[in-house]
Amino acid sequence: MAEKKKEMVESWSFLDTAESNFRPLVVIELAKGTKEETIEWFTKRIVDKKADGGAQLLIQPLVTENGVENIYLVGASHLRLLLGAETVGLVKECNDNSMRTFTYSSRKTFKHFADDNHNFLTMAECQYIIKHELENLRAKNEKMIPGYPQAKLYPGKSIVRRLLTSGILVQIFPLHDREELKKLSHSWYGRVKVGYQPLDDIRCYFGETIALYFGFLEYFTFALIPMAVIGIPYYVFAWEDYDKYMMFATFNLLWSTVILEVWKRMCAILTYRWGTLLMKRQFEEPRPGFHGVLGINPVTGREEPVYSSIKRQLRIYLVSLPFVCLCLYFSLYVMMIYFDLEQWALDYHKENESNFSSLMLYVPSIIYAVVIEIMNRIYRYAAEFLTSWENHRLESSYQNHLILKVLVFNFLNCFASLFYIAFVLFDMKLLRQSLATLLITSQILNQFAESLLPYWLQKRYNRRMKKRMCSKKTDTDLSLAEQVNMEKEMGTYLGTFDDYLELFLQFGYVSLFSCVYPLAAVFAVLNNITEIYSDALKMCRVYKRPFAEPTASIGVWQLAFETMSVISVVTNCILIGMSPEVDALFPDSKMDLVLTVALVETQDWFKTQSLWDTYFCNIIILVHSKSKSPLLEVTPVVSVDLNLILSASKKRGTLQPWAQGDEGKPVGYAPDSEGRDAPSFP
Repeated sequence: MAEKKKEMVESWSFLDTAESNFRPLVVIELAKGTKEETIEWFTKRIVDKKADGGAQLLIQPLVTENGVENIYLVGASHLRLLLGAETVGLVKECNDNSMRTFTYSSRKTFKHFADDNHNFLTMAECQYIIKHELENLRAKNEKMIPGYPQAKLYPGKSIVRRLLTSGILVQIFPLHDREELKKLSHSWYGRVKVGYQPLDDIRCYFGETIALYFGFLEYFTFALIPMAVIGIPYYVFAWEDYDKYMMFATFNLLWSTVILEVWKRMCAILTYRWGTLLMKRQFEEPRPGFHGVLGINPVTGREEPVYSSIKRQLRIYLVSLPFVCLCLYFSLYVMMIYFDLEQWALDYHKENESNFSSLMLYVPSIIYAVVIEIMNRIYRYAAEFLTSWENHRLESSYQNHLILKVLVFNFLNCFASLFYIAFVLFDMKLLRQSLATLLITSQILNQFAESLLPYWLQKRYNRRMKKRMCSKKTDTDLSLAEQVNMEKEMGTYLGTFDDYLELFLQFGYVSLFSCVYPLAAVFAVLNNITEIYSDALKMCRVYKRPFAEPTASIGVWQLAFETMSVISVVTNCILIGMSPEVDALFPDSKMDLVLTVALVETQDWFKTQSLWDTYFCNIIILVHSKSKSPLLEVTPVVSVDLNLILSASKKRGTLQPWAQGDEGKPVGYAPDSEGRDAPSFP
């Protein structure tokens, strides 16, 4: 260990901050009018040696047409990048095909390594290393940023984050490699083809987080195909028969569980191949927006802002929670207005039956779908403001609270009307119409707002830029200065939050109630195919290149999808229970059946923590009492082993547990001493 540390120190000491073949990787844009002493201090810290508290990187100013030097290009020598790869813990493939954390001392044991091979590290990895080194520039003895006495510093504070929050540093972004981008674009979305995406190439260019999103999008699209294939004939041959959804609901019940379990394995395969499966969680720094009084961190012993967790909890429970509840109430109020409009359209159609009145039946649903999208976007801004105001210290905590707020509201806003129609109104025809309208309208609006509109605006801007440059060059022919000026004006990619949220809501539409509208999976497949190409175009042409972020999974979204899967299981069990065959067991009240099935399935899931035990090992039998309040008096649930039923059925020569008997009651049920239907087995 001592020899390894000594070798690394010697390697750092031989690093040079000047290199003849300078390769720009990252762009730093300072605010116009930034004071010279600030620029000199900041650039000096970037090129200073690690032993002196610097980043030991390479930096060059980019002189614009008007001679203003507020843009700087940052790069690093090959040796510096290799040492940085060891610092950040990159995992590479060894000659024996195993995956190990890269170390400079054992560099010869890694596959494709050579001293003159500058492609051993991908460009995305190089830019990630530079970002890591810039963010780890720490204040030493400075009390303030030179030239800006109001911008306070304290020992250990990240210089780059302080420059960003003070407005001195406008942005930091990685440069595109035009040649590599052209190759990736051609193989990714350059031509319409049926096949897999180049996930490894996407990972090499954009990093693991974005590649894993596209991997999940691709997997989810393929997983929808069986449901779409089954749904088309099911929709055609059972169009007007709303009672034939039990088999499709059973398929949904299994499908929504299986695909998430299979995805976990697919995700592990991808992240192992990329070297991030066993990635160690790095120490999190306070997020840039975090503020508080200076205190001593009990873990690091450094002086940094401290904010009382009690104050944060008070803000959450006394302000954020009531606000979220108020928004949920408003969403339900809008839903009731929608049902009033739906009733008006239905009455109008009954009084004036015509083609126009038939079209008017869909108008309330379309208006409601548009209002839902508007409310979701407005609430998103409010949720971001509230979560920032709560003053979370870590970025992970901030993201978790934001995702929770957004998911709760979006779930109720998008699905409350469907639950009300299905389990209160019991109107399957209206449920089918509402589901189709909400799904298709939301897909059209999302495609327009997230892909088509940004692409059109960026296209207009690029056209103006090229005219101003008096040049008709292609993107690959642009000079470095022109490329930087064009990219710095592009929009900033804000992460995969909105993309996963869109898939989450789509998963809800498909898994919850698609048994009454089997074409939901077909529209989802078509939308996702379009989404793959539009998102690829957006990443390559509309937004600035994002920094690569290693990841081992899709994070908290895995839990969100699993939660939706549980709700889907309960919902489909209820729909199965509402079918005429099962409804014969509860002739008095449909709502009793709904609540009983929901209660039993939820309890069984939390008890076993495995959906497989419920659906493949047991058959659940529900028995009602004849109480006036059946919700208070429900006889214990009987769980019957599937093997016993199969063996008993073979002995009796029957294997139809839900078939109708001679008296119209399901086989396997017989009246008890009080005349109630009770399970009867040999």
